[in-house]
Amino acid sequence: MSDRVGNLREDALVLGLESSCDETAAAILRADGTILAEAVLSQLEEHTPYGGVVPEIAARSHLAHLPALVRRVLDQAGTTPAGLAAVAATAGPGLIGGLIVGATLGKGMAIAQGIPYLAINHLEGHALTPRLPGVHPGGLAFPYLLLLLSGGHCQCVLVEGVARHRRLGTTLDDAVGEAFDKSAKLLGLPWPGGPHLERLAASGDAKRFSLPRPLYGREGCDFSFSGLKTAVANIVAKGLDDQGRADVAAGFQAAVSATLANRAAHALAMAPGATALVVSGGVAANQGIRTALAAVAAQAGLPLVAPPIRLCTDNAVMIAWAGIERLRAGLTEGLDHAPRPRWPLAELTESGEDRTAR
Repeated sequence: MSDRVGNLREDALVLGLESSCDETAAAILRADGTILAEAVLSQLEEHTPYGGVVPEIAARSHLAHLPALVRRVLDQAGTTPAGLAAVAATAGPGLIGGLIVGATLGKGMAIAQGIPYLAINHLEGHALTPRLPGVHPGGLAFPYLLLLLSGGHCQCVLVEGVARHRRLGTTLDDAVGEAFDKSAKLLGLPWPGGPHLERLAASGDAKRFSLPRPLYGREGCDFSFSGLKTAVANIVAKGLDDQGRADVAAGFQAAVSATLANRAAHALAMAPGATALVVSGGVAANQGIRTALAAVAAQAGLPLVAPPIRLCTDNAVMIAWAGIERLRAGLTEGLDHAPRPRWPLAELTESGEDRTAR
């Protein structure tokens, strides 16, 4: 259970720690949302030889580098551990080894300084990033519709408040980022495949190959990408020249963009009163997808809010900001809070009620 804390001063400093997958990150934010320092260490070179993230390698890298990153951001912010008001660390969902590293360091600093510890749900970090000052003019008010797109997640979520989220739709099989990576691998592109596939698609003809748009037009706003990935595999198996590979990449990206736009339109119809359509997560960096979603938002008379690309991918700024939002709501965690490899957003509700749409 969460504990209640007092009011948060605007000049209070919060340290954020992120270690849920293959980026090691630390950041310090002032309670008014000013980013005083941030650092991200990518593990790309360590995992590339294996074509994906190796959990044990990731955990060892977090353990080796996170303390130094914390020292770096403290120096950049011109403060010391004694100057912190709270420590926020990603406690799930994610790879359990990395989560343990970040949560343990966060708890240790909280104990040493006698300050609150905040166990942050990684998904809520993404969900609350659009409220960070400067991301949207005048700030973004609740409720808003979040399209969370990453290698491990693909969800439509109505963000109603801090620790108040209602899932409207999710993927029935692969996450969209996973579909990008697997299709890119089929096309002979390096890992991680998403950015490489987007670049290849720029020189392709999206209309050359007929690729499926799973669940397009169907009721609701769930997603499915396994059939699209299988269609790519079947085309590649017949043999392709360089132009053919570019055409498949373009067709794949167009199919994903159209499907996401259609699902987002259905979700907006299920979320009357939403103030904006928000897209976040690593796949939100894809410009084709952003363009398609911007058209959907405009048709609904809403803005499309997309955080800067560096704040769409895994980072500690969003973890520190989520900590600030939780502190303002009077929520902290006990030091017995255990990291969780699976942690649905619906379980964050203060009442404990399952708010997941059925």
